[in-house]
Amino acid sequence: MTGKDLRIVFMGTPEFAVASLKRLVEEGYNIVAVVTTPDKPAGRGQKLHESDVKVAARELGLPILQPEKLRDPEFVEAMQQLNADLGIVIAFRMLPEVIWAMPKYGTFNLNASLLPQYRGAAPINWAVMNGDVETGVTTFMLQHEIDTGNLIMQQRISIAEDENVGSVHDRLMLLGATLVTQTVDAI
Repeated sequence: MTGKDLRIVFMGTPEFAVASLKRLVEEGYNIVAVVTTPDKPAGRGQKLHESDVKVAARELGLPILQPEKLRDPEFVEAMQQLNADLGIVIAFRMLPEVIWAMPKYGTFNLNASLLPQYRGAAPINWAVMNGDVETGVTTFMLQHEIDTGNLIMQQRISIAEDENVGSVHDRLMLLGATLVTQTVDAI
């Protein structure tokens, strides 16, 4: 069995996750569903706003799940019916164990830092604000505490003196997409 034979559930919300989702689909990985946040009112007109991952998943023709609550019995049942081999999480909500432990090979996360440094929110911002000369992306298996699972792979990049959060974000987003496919193949 190769990584492309695995039944994968992809979970994410912002633009940072989109590059990985698109790369997986373009390279022929079997994404059986995409889980993202529910549409939310935004802006002056309070029009419903779709997550970047939902927009990309719809364009790619993938099934989309948008649970209000991740422990909702209907959502848990829908996830069980997918019979996923692997879960991938990128910039999403804290998952309950009933969800992340469900796939046969578990669930891994892509984090935009060189763990264990900068666990939690805004790791790119912290790396730039602290004047770090390098950062990177890490894949790791989910477990109970946030950003503490067993590390799988890391890739490093240098941060130039004139770079800002936006440029580092964009470079890590593309590097992360490569690391995600490498991680799936390793699993």
